[in-house]
Amino acid sequence: MTPTPETRSPLTAAESGDGRSGEPETARPAALVLDRASVAYGEVPVLEELHGTVYEGEAVALIGPNGAGKSTLIKALLGLVPVVRGRIEVLGAAPAQARRDVAYVPQADTLDPDFPVSVEQVVMMGRYRRIGWLRRPSAADRAEVAAALERVGLAGRARDRFGTLSGGQRQRVLLARAIAARPRLLLLDEPFNGVDAVSQHAILEAMNGLKAQGASVVVSTHDLAVAHLACDEVCLLNRHQFGFGPTEATLTPERLRATYGGHALELRGDRVIVTQT
Repeated sequence: MTPTPETRSPLTAAESGDGRSGEPETARPAALVLDRASVAYGEVPVLEELHGTVYEGEAVALIGPNGAGKSTLIKALLGLVPVVRGRIEVLGAAPAQARRDVAYVPQADTLDPDFPVSVEQVVMMGRYRRIGWLRRPSAADRAEVAAALERVGLAGRARDRFGTLSGGQRQRVLLARAIAARPRLLLLDEPFNGVDAVSQHAILEAMNGLKAQGASVVVSTHDLAVAHLACDEVCLLNRHQFGFGPTEATLTPERLRATYGGHALELRGDRVIVTQT
């Protein structure tokens, strides 16, 4: 039977169907709660009846075809798109109130690659929320920047001009900028698009490092391997929710076919290859 969009609320682990019925709700604080949430641009609903919970130290992959609403959900988590029904809670607060502890890496940054700014200066931008725009960075701030660049494998490029880096390296710099902010929740919108294998590995390592420190991660991706390698949960989206739960239990061919509709799915052993058509 083909799965249909789900409509249950994540009020308890047992009720949510997320596979955690044996885990006490109080074991870890929730970093993200979607409770029958619907978001809209004006009068037009974009996402409806989303539900699920992500706990501290966990990562969730948002998977679905282009135009499914993955970027819209990330914007809603930032408080930039209104919730018209239900509730979204981020780090125990409304999304807009939690921004200080949330870092965001967009698909395409607005920073002009021709602007004469160094890699180190770009990453230091992640510290400004904490130190203020008028104060000079301290030795501790510079240490945070150096550590963030080390984490993404670009410690030796700190003084290079940002625009001279490859696309994958620039994406890693933007991730380092987010890491330097010391977020409790990291939002990544298609971070693996167009990046080389070295950059992909560095991004995955950085995600796992943040999780080990107790931060939570939401990553939008078309790469199912990323979900298996770095994510505890998967949210399948295509305007509605077609699944939210542990990666292995949620990334099934049946649910993926329902999510992608007419898009082609190719099975290769234990992997599902999604082809945009």
